[in-house]
Amino acid sequence: MARARTTPGLPLALQALLAVAAGVAQAASLAWPWSGEPLWWLQIASMAMLAWLVRPQATASVAWRRGAAIGGLFATAWLAGTFWWLFISMHTYGGLAAPLAVAAVLGLAAFLGSYYAVMLGLFCRLALANRALTAIVFGAFWLLAELARGTLWTGFPWGAGGYAHVDGPLAVLARILGVYGVGAVAAMLAMLAVQWRPGDLRHWRLWGLAGVLAAGLAGATLERHCAVNLCHTPSARAAPPMTLELLQGNIPQDEKFQQGSGVPMALKWYADALRDARADLVVAPETAIPLLPQQLMPGYLEGIQQRYAQGSQAALLGIPLGSETLGYTNSVLGIGPGHQKTPYRYDKHHLVPFGEFIPPFFRWFTAMMDIPLGDFNRGTVGQAPFAWAGQRIAPNICYEDLFGEELGARFANPAQAPTVFVNFSNIGWFGDTVAIDQHLHISRMRSLEFERPMVRATNTGATAIIDHRGVVTHQLARHTRGVLKGEVWGRGMDAASGWHITPYAWWVSRWGLVPLWIFGGLALVFALVARRWQTVRGN
Repeated sequence: MARARTTPGLPLALQALLAVAAGVAQAASLAWPWSGEPLWWLQIASMAMLAWLVRPQATASVAWRRGAAIGGLFATAWLAGTFWWLFISMHTYGGLAAPLAVAAVLGLAAFLGSYYAVMLGLFCRLALANRALTAIVFGAFWLLAELARGTLWTGFPWGAGGYAHVDGPLAVLARILGVYGVGAVAAMLAMLAVQWRPGDLRHWRLWGLAGVLAAGLAGATLERHCAVNLCHTPSARAAPPMTLELLQGNIPQDEKFQQGSGVPMALKWYADALRDARADLVVAPETAIPLLPQQLMPGYLEGIQQRYAQGSQAALLGIPLGSETLGYTNSVLGIGPGHQKTPYRYDKHHLVPFGEFIPPFFRWFTAMMDIPLGDFNRGTVGQAPFAWAGQRIAPNICYEDLFGEELGARFANPAQAPTVFVNFSNIGWFGDTVAIDQHLHISRMRSLEFERPMVRATNTGATAIIDHRGVVTHQLARHTRGVLKGEVWGRGMDAASGWHITPYAWWVSRWGLVPLWIFGGLALVFALVARRWQTVRGN
């Protein structure tokens, strides 16, 4: 009876080396280190190498454990190569000994990589004979691993494979399937490619699957062209363009919370920039004001509120809020005419482990670092947007834009859905690294999924304006102090032409990621049935 095997004839050490090399290539595909650009073809090539290593063979059998090991090595190399910059926050800014910081990054990558090890081990154990079904199951199992990483233990889906495709041909699927669905399709294509043989020109099942995928891509491309270019006529835009000034303070991370240097520097620069701004909306990044309101000098916050109390301007400010009694939040304040007495407030919901909350049993680890950590309170999912200049502006803080299913909760009522997203971030913790590029592409993927512009105000970069097509239209040089001026068109508010939301926004606002879990679960059940049928027929 045929079983899945890793590549016959190759020494185990070479198989392991190829798996690690493919994982590193996948990491590089998310943001090429020398340009910061995503490389969709490199992501598919790295997946093709993984698929080749674990593809089913009809001539020999190998224990599923080797497939799990190949999957674990690939995923650990990929994830460690993706978020290696965590070393900088722990060692450079946290004072954690370099060997311990390296061990922490590798340990996290190995833990998250275990999801892929389990699913690829199961894939090898099933050893399906039908190659079209094998490609579908490979993509579905990859999807299940990605979903597990993105949801379990609060989720850490940074670097999902689909992000490499924001500029590729599969980008058209984002508005329908989301980033996880894009990654699953890429995995299917990779397995199809490595199983192709010269005689397959006569193999109707593979032609059928390839035809379905091609037709789906063509249909998605045509539908997206209509939605983005034809349906988004001037009458379908939310309002006239809103002018923006995005503030990038470039406060050194090692001084940002120091009372004798970074704090007064930030308070003065942001106060001056807010005073001199002339745009409809002025945005200051995450914790631009690094103190609680009660810690500020008397009249500081009141002066900013008074500046925007009248006229046609408003401001969104990143600031911590709360007290020892009520608890603290990482928040955004919205001020402007009509918000003098009760400013708009957004509280971050998806908190960063080890930064904004300390997981159980890990206080010993955070105690070894000299970083201002705390246990923050969570805001709710789907908080009301900030209404201004004819737009509904939906804030998200730091890596909250990584969780499209949570941003999507605001689209349950299309008539009240956001027209513009605004991300407030401080990536200064990770230095001048590809973390900045990776986060920019994450925001671009959200724009593709929801067809809404994403405005980004950050401390060190990437401060940018992204339109509803996922295209960066304006960007400020990173690690510089300055103001990015531009304008943004909101999307989706014209009742005359119908409230516009994407298919992804429609289903994710109602069911979250459940439809993807169901697809992966059904594929697993079908694969088990197919495996049983193979066994019975073989006997």
